[in-house]
Amino acid sequence: MAAAFFCTASSTLRSVATPTGLLARVPSTPPLLLRRLAIANLIAQIGIGVTGSVVRVTGSGLGCSTWPQCEPGSMVPVSHAEIAPLHMWIEFSNRLLGVLVVLTAGATLLGALFTRPRRRRLIALACAMPLGVVAQAVIGGITVLAGLAWWTVMLHFLASMVLVWFAVLLVTATTEDDGPVTRTVPPAGRGLILFSTAVLAVLLVAGTLVTGAGPHGGDPDTPRLDADIPALTQLHVDSLFLYLGTLAGTGFLFHAVGAPAGLRRRYWTLVAVVLAQGLVGGVQYALGVPELLVSLHVLGAGLVTAAAAWVWAGTASRPAPAGAPGGPGPAPGADADTGRSLAGSGAERP
Repeated sequence: MAAAFFCTASSTLRSVATPTGLLARVPSTPPLLLRRLAIANLIAQIGIGVTGSVVRVTGSGLGCSTWPQCEPGSMVPVSHAEIAPLHMWIEFSNRLLGVLVVLTAGATLLGALFTRPRRRRLIALACAMPLGVVAQAVIGGITVLAGLAWWTVMLHFLASMVLVWFAVLLVTATTEDDGPVTRTVPPAGRGLILFSTAVLAVLLVAGTLVTGAGPHGGDPDTPRLDADIPALTQLHVDSLFLYLGTLAGTGFLFHAVGAPAGLRRRYWTLVAVVLAQGLVGGVQYALGVPELLVSLHVLGAGLVTAAAAWVWAGTASRPAPAGAPGGPGPAPGADADTGRSLAGSGAERP
């Protein structure tokens, strides 16, 4: 709610600011800085998923026994016999890294709000980041308070993948205006990619079910999903082969319709990441899910999600904004270095 209020209030202030007002005098966010902030946000969203897996595989999920405090009456770990100090500090460090995620999401939002001319799609995607981080914090708190119930851990991970997807769209939006959309593939191609995305979602859910039944629950005493692990693993593998099939179909379609070279490069990047992720998953299962490979597999899930979102974003293009690389140059009446309005009216372009 706080993030939503901030988005609404900041946008309103920006729209009513006068040429002599404080906000009107703030320089526009440089395009390169905005893009770097969005990329940092994407890295943070993927990274927090990996550090969360480290908490799981080390059995440190209850290193802090409550939430939002670490221990009753203390925001930091308090030594006691029930929990090993190492587990306390691993879980607490993961929570501290969550603060970094909040900061990158907030900085990206501020950069988007102070970009001129205003870009509604950019601001909407930037607002989604802190809102998502707040939601993730709540889910994380529920996970701890529920004693690391497998379904809460599953929800926590899937929410991270959703945030990774939108973080990629945000990175793309930093180099696009709110202008008309040009489709780079025919409707059939976009429909196939949409179906492929749905299969990816099934693949991710199947993977979390395997995790829910497996040994790395975040705490040795945590009840696991009572299901046949080989059967769940087979579901996960079948989902992977179905996803590879949709990717093969997408590749043939891109070739047939003459998809742009940039989109084809994104596609081959996705294929390479998916194959590497499948290899890691197979080796991980054959070796009895060693801790290091589990965390590497979680990293791979984030990279696959990001690459898939990158392909999806490439099926549509918008004009580059004024002043951005590839764009038409600084907006009329704007200083080329700072983007500060020099016109007497101080009005922004829609």
